Amino acid sequence: MSCGCKTSGDSAHSCGPKKTANGCENVNTCGNSYKLSVFDWLSNINNPAPNRCDFVEVRFKNDRKSFYKNVNNIPLHIGSVVTVESSPGHDVGVISLTGELVKIQMKKKKFSEESALKIYRQANQKDLEVWQEARKKEDGVKLEARKIAQRLGLEMKVTDVEYQGDSSKITFYYTADTRVDFRQLIKDYAGAFRTKIDMKQIGFRQEAAKVGGIGSCGRELCCSTWLTDFRSVNTNVARYQQLSINPQKLAGQCGKLKCCLNYELDSYLDALSDFPSSSTTLETEKGKAFCIKIDVFKKKMWFAYVENSIAWYDFDIDLVKKLISKNKRGERTLPLEDLKQPETSLQSIDLIQENNVDRFEKKNRGNRNRNNQNKPNNTPQGQGQGQKRNNRPEKQERPERSEKPENPNAYSGNQPRQQKQPQPQPKVQAEKVESNAEGDKKQQNNPNKKKFKKKYPPKKDKNA
Repeated sequence: MSCGCKTSGDSAHSCGPKKTANGCENVNTCGNSYKLSVFDWLSNINNPAPNRCDFVEVRFKNDRKSFYKNVNNIPLHIGSVVTVESSPGHDVGVISLTGELVKIQMKKKKFSEESALKIYRQANQKDLEVWQEARKKEDGVKLEARKIAQRLGLEMKVTDVEYQGDSSKITFYYTADTRVDFRQLIKDYAGAFRTKIDMKQIGFRQEAAKVGGIGSCGRELCCSTWLTDFRSVNTNVARYQQLSINPQKLAGQCGKLKCCLNYELDSYLDALSDFPSSSTTLETEKGKAFCIKIDVFKKKMWFAYVENSIAWYDFDIDLVKKLISKNKRGERTLPLEDLKQPETSLQSIDLIQENNVDRFEKKNRGNRNRNNQNKPNNTPQGQGQGQKRNNRPEKQERPERSEKPENPNAYSGNQPRQQKQPQPQPKVQAEKVESNAEGDKKQQNNPNKKKFKKKYPPKKDKNA
């Protein structure tokens, strides 16, 4: 048997092992709860038997609820599926509230105890089967009803269809701007569906609550999730909140003003109680100025001259109150330009300190230098510092050559380098000198021949 947690009242959903004698343990958190679910905060209090409340609250499809009397003293709990009295026949619903809270709800909704119907029994298997079959027909019946209404040329929209628990009656919910003649429509519906027909007109907000959807805030509609009462919303609410009267932005999916405009209205009214009236005018030496804008959060008011309304000047409400009291004494205030105080520019502080674009490159360069310093030396222990320097000698400045040496075989470098040179080195140098001499002779013989310089590959930059 179902715990009755599903929104449409269908018994296909089941909580499995969570279903106990006290009803569904997670009836409010099993994922199928909605705005008709009630939290019983008095469930842990044991009332004496003589003062026990015999009334329970039963919910049906969509947002329909009613109160019934437990005449037979059946042990009922939240989530129990029951068969209740109806006209005609009987209906099937789910209990949403029991105990002393039912009396509070009945008093709040001004429900008379004498008009309460009675509960027959807990729903048996046959009642549930008929109920489920009736629920499956509702979508097809709704489409067929729309076709019949369109064929008759009626300006109405069938929003939803609800079968009674015993399939003895169908309730059609519709919306219409004008009065609709149902005489021929009800005859066609009765002939097509072979049951009793009941027509109920609802508003556009009730239609949005039944259909559901996603609002401009990105969340589900309030009227289809938790909002049960619809308060009137007018354009004065938008004016108090300094909003532009734009119907496209202020209207919801129902075509009416959004219900969420009422949520922050009290906060705005409390804040505006400290402000002077928006129709305030200031008498200045330069002329009369009027209020053109109000900022509730910054507590500022913008004023402009009547003759020149292009330039706006903003003042704190404390200063405006002083100016108003000065005008009441018959004194004129200074021009708005002189009253305007220069705004102090606030220096922005970069907490993250990521203004430099090359911050990552600098960090990498520093890490490379650290890695080079931390590299271990692979040289053997026998070598000293002097031997390391000999392996990679530093660059030395070449001595200036004033005159060519007489002996071409002589070497003007350091003495250690002369020791390393082998014995046949002078012969090689002599051969080079001879080859250079031969090359000079060839150039003299061919004066028109171009001289080509030998190109060397570019040196690699170590810092690249």
